[in-house]
Amino acid sequence: MSTTQYGFGIELALPHAEAIEKVTAALKNEGFGVLTTIDVKATMKQKIDVDFEPYTILGACNPHLAHRALTAEHDLGLLLPCNVIVHTHGEHTRVDIADPKVMMEMVDNPALAPIAEEAATKLRRALESLA
Repeated sequence: MSTTQYGFGIELALPHAEAIEKVTAALKNEGFGVLTTIDVKATMKQKIDVDFEPYTILGACNPHLAHRALTAEHDLGLLLPCNVIVHTHGEHTRVDIADPKVMMEMVDNPALAPIAEEAATKLRRALESLA
């Protein structure tokens, strides 16, 4: 697993569509559902006639964690759901997830720290299960 300034991810030797299926199942095992699916490749082609790599943004949500977070910080919905990207380069597909701990650093509310930690742990476990 690799990390970036604001997320963590893994590379998979899977086709794009299969990676999305496996990521969705792994998220489900950790209590996350996918609320939104954005096909960036199709959108770019349709809106501005640009060819783009297979790139999908999944909006993942764990309702128990979301409820706790929204109870602690009502406007937190501006930072939800957790974004997961599945993007393909040649033979390999990469899955990256925005780190909830980094996202919560923008909000000055210490009550969110344990919720973000729990979410990050679950999301990392979902990624690790794909390896």
